[in-house]
Amino acid sequence: MARAPAKPAAAKSAPAPAPDPAAPPAVVGDSITRNAVVIIAVIATGGALWLLRGILTPLALALFMAIMVDSFARRLEKQFPSLPDALSLLAAIILSLGIFGLTVLVVADNARSFVDQLVGYGPRLDGLIAQVYGLFGMQAPPSLTDLITDLNPKQYLGEFATGLQGVASDAFFVLIYLGFIIAAKRGFRRKIVALFPRNSDRDEAILVFTRIRDGVERYLWVQTVTGLMIAGASWLVMVALGLENALFWAFLIFLASYIPIIGGFIGVVLPPVFALVQFPDLWQAIVMLIALQGIQFVVGNVVQPKMQGDSLNIDPVVVLLSLAAWGLLWGLPGMFLSTPLAVMAMIILAEFDGSRWIAILMSENGDPQGLDQHGRRRRGRLFGESRENS
Repeated sequence: MARAPAKPAAAKSAPAPAPDPAAPPAVVGDSITRNAVVIIAVIATGGALWLLRGILTPLALALFMAIMVDSFARRLEKQFPSLPDALSLLAAIILSLGIFGLTVLVVADNARSFVDQLVGYGPRLDGLIAQVYGLFGMQAPPSLTDLITDLNPKQYLGEFATGLQGVASDAFFVLIYLGFIIAAKRGFRRKIVALFPRNSDRDEAILVFTRIRDGVERYLWVQTVTGLMIAGASWLVMVALGLENALFWAFLIFLASYIPIIGGFIGVVLPPVFALVQFPDLWQAIVMLIALQGIQFVVGNVVQPKMQGDSLNIDPVVVLLSLAAWGLLWGLPGMFLSTPLAVMAMIILAEFDGSRWIAILMSENGDPQGLDQHGRRRRGRLFGESRENS
């Protein structure tokens, strides 16, 4: 029986090619290129944010005001289910604008009387200046009049007036942006459907938006409640010790509570400093400093963590860096918005594989996406309807 012809040698399976030794350098080169592009993009974005701060700052403030208005409206709807949506939204807008208007009026009215009273503290300020110079062994301390002359107050008054005009202009644009944002809210759901035709993508996008909204809303709510606690307790202390313009200082302490780190320093240090000017003895200022520090410590380390819980989940170092970065880019409005913007950035970065490591470093517990004990993502409320864990 004839045997089948042998297969040619070329038909045999060829051995697997050896790994290319040039592959690892190529991978390293791609990684370096990607990192360089990311760094350049971050620098370019920072430059754009700084150059466009006149446009973006009012828009950002309007967005956060819109979140506050939406929060008030949903709370009114929850408390009064029979109230129409339009009326609840209108009541929320009036309430929000009323709170901000009242705050501005009280601060402006008390600031005027505060400046008038400060003029009468000239002799006391001269005495304090002499004491400070004596502590350092310096002679012939300058008087308050000499210091004012050297400081050239006309220049600072001009800059202050320009700043007030800028604030008024920004407030006007903030209100305009807020009106358009509220008007555009009606078409938000249709835009989401058009942008994400697939249900899974749509649910994921809505989940990210809901987490951002809930995080910013909880931050604003906690800061407002704790700020009222600190301001109210501080007002009682200042009234009990007889500090003038106590209401003015209480409002400043409340407003400063929205600025991380710096706000607490303002609330603790400035009133005792002016107590040194008002009172002839030191004990009022010392008692006030101890009392205000105790209030800040109790509210900041006991009350606030319990109210805040794991809602923010952001590292304190990131809060400090965000405060410095946004303060450099946008000034005082950037300081107010620094923590909410950091929360938004962490939530968005956590949704992409390439940037999730940044979100992990920004988070406090290493879990920026909010995973439960089984590794499943916690889902919030989507379009007002609860969803189970997937």
